[in-house]
Amino acid sequence: MHPRFRTVAAALVLLTAVGCGDSGPGEGDRLDMGIAVANISLNFAHEMVLGAERAAEHAGDVDFKAVGPPNTDGPAEVQLFQNLTTRAEDGIVLENLDPPIFTRPAARAVDRGIPIVALDTAPTDGSKVTFYVGNDNYALGELMAKEALKRLGDDPEGQIVIGVPNPGTPVLDSRAQGIADTFGKEAPGVKVLGPFQTYSDPGQNYSSWSAQVNAHPDALAFLGVGDADSYNLARIKRAKGGKWLTAGFDVDPKTLEAVQDGSNFVTIDPQHFLKGYLSTAMLIESVREKDGRLPDGWFLSPGGVVDSAIIARQKSAKAAYDWYRPAIDKLLGDQAGNMHPLKDAR
Repeated sequence: MHPRFRTVAAALVLLTAVGCGDSGPGEGDRLDMGIAVANISLNFAHEMVLGAERAAEHAGDVDFKAVGPPNTDGPAEVQLFQNLTTRAEDGIVLENLDPPIFTRPAARAVDRGIPIVALDTAPTDGSKVTFYVGNDNYALGELMAKEALKRLGDDPEGQIVIGVPNPGTPVLDSRAQGIADTFGKEAPGVKVLGPFQTYSDPGQNYSSWSAQVNAHPDALAFLGVGDADSYNLARIKRAKGGKWLTAGFDVDPKTLEAVQDGSNFVTIDPQHFLKGYLSTAMLIESVREKDGRLPDGWFLSPGGVVDSAIIARQKSAKAAYDWYRPAIDKLLGDQAGNMHPLKDAR
């Protein structure tokens, strides 16, 4: 038994031992696995990769490869994913921002007997992927709106502007809907504008938000649901001396700096490292103990509001693991309790 995994989750016997059962990888066999992400350059994907790599390291005897395009490019990621299936035949974690174009490639991989775990974006019908690890993104949008309302005072009146980097991506659209619905219910004097497309590319994102700020100079708040939204809104606010509220998602170092200096009132953390770890740990478990049979459903992974403790967490992969370790133990120790129907993912 791998000594470090004994402390991670006693319930995951397979993760502490190398191969057991009558079929699949045997005692001492190494696994070839990997992860594909939508944009290897952005922080959200980097966090997922770090978590996945840490889980593979803790399990032991796993050759693990991470792939992703340097910019958000769905067709390029499809090609990288297809290439990955030729070497990571024991299992792949798949994150993407354009689920429909992955339907057929994922289904072909499953037909070849490769276990596929969907990460962060729920799989489409027809993909034959039945296991998903992700947040309740609608709830994270609600959380952002409630944090904004705390700072807008009683009965606010005016406009807020919502931005979505990739409209049509369910994970992002759900966040935006959670924001809009919360303002609609709790602040009837506020008019929600958007969501407007703000793009994943940092340069395009900055230009898009600059245009929105110029078009709505009297808005109460500008709220984005993506990675680059956070630090670009802070940059624009500093440059213009803006008095409006700004916030986004994720924990890019520039975003954490914006929270620390007060430019952004908050950032919402989907805890991507944790999702990467959980998805990979359960993938390895399925192969080593369950002949590749993954669970069916949506494994709900938590998120939250950034605080000062998270700043220290971001210093290294080890610091992140140490910070997340109690949550890892709890979540992996009660997999059934955290499973929901896949159709309910949002």
